[in-house]
Amino acid sequence: MSVQAKRRADYLPPAFSIATVDLHITLHPTNTRVISTLSIKRQGSHTDPLVLDGDNLPVNSLKINGSAISDDSNEAQFYELTESSLTLYCELDAFELTIETTISPENNKALEGLYLSGGAYCTQCEAEGFRRITFFMDRPDVLSVYTVTVVGDKSIPMLLSNGNPVEKGELPDNQHFVKWHDPHPKPCYLFALVAGDFDLLCDTFTTKSGKDVALELYVDKGKKAQGDFALASLKRAMKWDEDVFGLEYDLDIYMIVAVDFFNMGAMENKGLNVFNSKFVLADQNSATDDDFFNVESVIAHEYFHNWTGNRVTCRDWFQLSLKEGLTVFRDQQFSADMTSALSNRIKHVRVMREHQFAEDSSAMSHPIRPEEVIEMNNFYTVTVYDKGAEVIRMFHTLLGADGFRKGMDEYFKRHDGQAVTCDDFVSAMQSASKLDLTQFSRWYSQSGTPTVTVKQNVEQDVHTFTLSQYTAPTADQAEKLDLYIPINIELIDSNGNHYTDNEGVIRDGMLILNEPSITFTVNAPEKTLIPVILGNFSAPVKVENALDTLSLLTIFTHARDPFNRWDALQTLYDRCIKQLESAPGSAISDAIWDGIKQAIKHEKHNVELLGECLVIPSFETLCQTRTGVKVGELARARDAFCRQFSKALKSELLDVFNGIARVPYNYEQTAVNQRRCKNVVLAHLARLPEHENLVVEHFENADNMTDTLGALKSAQYSSKATFDKLMTTFESKWNHDPLVLDKWFALHATQPSEDIFATITMLCEHPQFTMGNPNRVRAVIGSFAFYNSEKFHAVDGSGYKYVTDYLLKLDAINPQVASRIVTPLTQWQGFAQEHQVLMKQQLGRLLNHKGLSKDVFEKVSKSLAYDKH
Repeated sequence: MSVQAKRRADYLPPAFSIATVDLHITLHPTNTRVISTLSIKRQGSHTDPLVLDGDNLPVNSLKINGSAISDDSNEAQFYELTESSLTLYCELDAFELTIETTISPENNKALEGLYLSGGAYCTQCEAEGFRRITFFMDRPDVLSVYTVTVVGDKSIPMLLSNGNPVEKGELPDNQHFVKWHDPHPKPCYLFALVAGDFDLLCDTFTTKSGKDVALELYVDKGKKAQGDFALASLKRAMKWDEDVFGLEYDLDIYMIVAVDFFNMGAMENKGLNVFNSKFVLADQNSATDDDFFNVESVIAHEYFHNWTGNRVTCRDWFQLSLKEGLTVFRDQQFSADMTSALSNRIKHVRVMREHQFAEDSSAMSHPIRPEEVIEMNNFYTVTVYDKGAEVIRMFHTLLGADGFRKGMDEYFKRHDGQAVTCDDFVSAMQSASKLDLTQFSRWYSQSGTPTVTVKQNVEQDVHTFTLSQYTAPTADQAEKLDLYIPINIELIDSNGNHYTDNEGVIRDGMLILNEPSITFTVNAPEKTLIPVILGNFSAPVKVENALDTLSLLTIFTHARDPFNRWDALQTLYDRCIKQLESAPGSAISDAIWDGIKQAIKHEKHNVELLGECLVIPSFETLCQTRTGVKVGELARARDAFCRQFSKALKSELLDVFNGIARVPYNYEQTAVNQRRCKNVVLAHLARLPEHENLVVEHFENADNMTDTLGALKSAQYSSKATFDKLMTTFESKWNHDPLVLDKWFALHATQPSEDIFATITMLCEHPQFTMGNPNRVRAVIGSFAFYNSEKFHAVDGSGYKYVTDYLLKLDAINPQVASRIVTPLTQWQGFAQEHQVLMKQQLGRLLNHKGLSKDVFEKVSKSLAYDKH
């Protein structure tokens, strides 16, 4: 495959501007007509032709200032058409260009551009989908005012696009139209069109300046009652953004449309957000607490983009974290205020440790502002989003809430209505503070996960601590510079007394590690002082801190930061599992179980922290604290620890389980904490045959999806007969609901059964499975590849081959989804040699496949070219 990488360093401003765009779109399943009228102006003094992007589009007609290029003219003098572009040779400095083309939404199975699915027309234009609709300068720094007229049959009653509706009416041949105008200049990736027949929920929101905004939520017929929570979440997000950041909504109407077939979670198109249905539809019976949380979080995320992404957008796609990292941080802060700061923080850290650290150590390692890419869709990574959010969080930590708000105000003051860079954001933040952020800005350009190492020494009553930083070479960068790392730190003794340093390095519980190492001393009569590092995960780093079991339990008992207390037990569990890896069949010492028993007793009434602390680190998280992972050994060691955990703590776990009363369902944080804790405990008890009845009773008595799913997940550790029986009952009840059925598919795909490939094959032959539905594919193949670690990494390579076989078919239909699911295969670097060989064999099959998409080619080729030193 001949491909060319795009590089940030090669950026050039657009040669032309497009001030206005007038689109007239007449919908038809296979012959949609798009007439685009563009107001074009040459930028600067040059004679370059106008080059417009287009993805296999025909030119039906072409007009310049209203005059058609006639069929009998020498068209080659005027334009050149290829599969990917339309080049126009026009010497005018300013002109109006009208292009007519046709597209086939029904045959668009990649779900990019305009497609027809489930009876509804829908668009997805980020990152480069607009070029599938019409010819345009498809780049985020071309900002235009859009007027869009949508024409369709009256059987399609709802014709939606960006902005405010300005005109509507009937047309001949049983057609009608709606004209939309968006007064705010925007890049073409924010263009949206949705047309179909939906149920509609309506509400209003009055901004703090007194403006009434119409709120409209469109869902599939019969799903109206499941949209109430999403609409209420939107109003909470609008109010929060006003209160915290002073940002008001700026159009007369705000619309959300939920669709079943969507590559992403949601899309922030100006005034018309298109959502994957799973992040809109929720009620007690069909949605878990996590589903409710995700609906509120994603609704907020897309709304917050109205300012951080729409009003101020990216100059180029290399700056994607400018909008995504910032907006993820904003939705995290919102969710923490709406629910719980602690549980939210733990949730985010798990994502970093399970997925982002793995990406950082793989061939796909890249900074949050990447330097090059082949396929823009591959920019949508946990590094850009989640590590990007952690970098924004460090700004917030360093500047404080007030300083961060000042920086945000300055950012909007400078750049409202512009397409800008990450450097522009750093500059605005620096102007609002007294800090020199020059070194800090390396977080944008340097890839990899730094490791902070803690060393300590004591002589008489003087304790000396040295913190050092090191970032290993990554696939894209051999040389690393010192970073500016804020580290929350506590220093405690065995009785819980807190200390500070002699030099004043620690200020308000935080020190800055901005050199290779930093040393400080503490005067204390105690023989042992325990350094508690990285409170609240104050920086996206790994920590090497050699603490013994007693110290970890002391942290749990006495640390002020609840995050540190949770993290101490996670470290302890990891250490126990390492023992069982190196000495299979050994027993964890009674001292450790006694310590954990005391921890449970200590937090018996704090079910939020207790529920989190009783979760054993996932296989994926454990991989990040190891090298050369032998999957079978790690999986068996983790399972052995879980079984010992259940047996040793059976009495305490039963007390916790029985101590949480069953109450009618309510999505409220205290109740959420109780359900989570109870379901975590049930999963431990399910490993004991004598308590299998608890799983069945929990399932049968559940009045909500959280407990139902909790029972089913727990049943994975019970007998196969019980699991199969409960799953059959679940499917018979919920086979009418696609989103709920996705949970059933995922549970089957993550079951570590010996006949897993027969199971997955049957799932793919299920009447309600279709390769064209990204949610369904992710539920089955994605769940297996990402979360059925033992079977995916089977020693004979069968798991790798199964996923590869599927990807070869999927890539021809939906390269975006295929590119995401190939990720576990590309992360072979952390595994033992026997796994690496088999994983690279399958990557080789992909690479040699004729017609492989750019999306998958980029990840596979980089992975195979990676040679870690």
